[in-house]
Amino acid sequence: MEESEAVRVAEPAEAEFMHAMARLAPAKVQHELGMAQARLGGGVALVMSRDPTGGYWNKALGFGVTEPVTGDLVSQVLDFYRAHDGQGAVIQVAPSVLPDDWDDICAREGLVAGSVWVKLLRDAGPAAPATTDLRVAEVGADDARAWAEVLCRGFGMPLGPLVDMVAGVVVPGSPFVPYAAWDGDSLVASASLMLADGVAAFCGAATLPEARGRGAQSAFFEHRVNRAAQAGCRWLSAETWKPTAEAPHNPSLANMQRAGFDVVYERTNWTWRA
Repeated sequence: MEESEAVRVAEPAEAEFMHAMARLAPAKVQHELGMAQARLGGGVALVMSRDPTGGYWNKALGFGVTEPVTGDLVSQVLDFYRAHDGQGAVIQVAPSVLPDDWDDICAREGLVAGSVWVKLLRDAGPAAPATTDLRVAEVGADDARAWAEVLCRGFGMPLGPLVDMVAGVVVPGSPFVPYAAWDGDSLVASASLMLADGVAAFCGAATLPEARGRGAQSAFFEHRVNRAAQAGCRWLSAETWKPTAEAPHNPSLANMQRAGFDVVYERTNWTWRA
């Protein structure tokens, strides 16, 4: 796949799952965390002015697909954060859609290059069979909070209102398909899939330390790939951080590649501080 086509598939998939997760959060949680969402320039911007993670949930992404990235658009995005007391944000733009004057825009707006993520795609072909001694199944409302708590713990995020926010996607009519793995009666691993517009977004997975190495993640990939194919999705999208000299091994990236995902491009996180 050409990079331009990969961008048209992968960027909206990630943007839509971030927007949907924020939008589906209960009103009480949105108020408590200072949340707001907006669609700007073909992308989305998410603010959480009281983000307990220190900034992960303040993102603007999905740009450059239906409308060009311009200095005016960046100004609109940053004005949105200022209007909602955002103390910082990460703007994620695929390198192939950056404008020629991007360096000037960054200098004017105070954007600084940060970490690099990799975007991955695979088609909806058959999933590799997986073996695990854990019980894997879709999550219903009764297990929504336990499922969300494992995701937050796995990503090192504080519990509390963030758990309620993540659990908010487990509702009737949600585009999310949550999966969990149980060791007996204990929920020990969680994963999520979002289905939208013929693309499946693989949007987060985590296993608690005591259950690692037992095949939960491989089983999650098998279930989610097959579920996406059943839903008629043509492409499956995922993203994770790029290994560095200081952190040379990313288990998530290795799991994705074993599941048939290929890296299609790298994307810099452009950071802004109020």
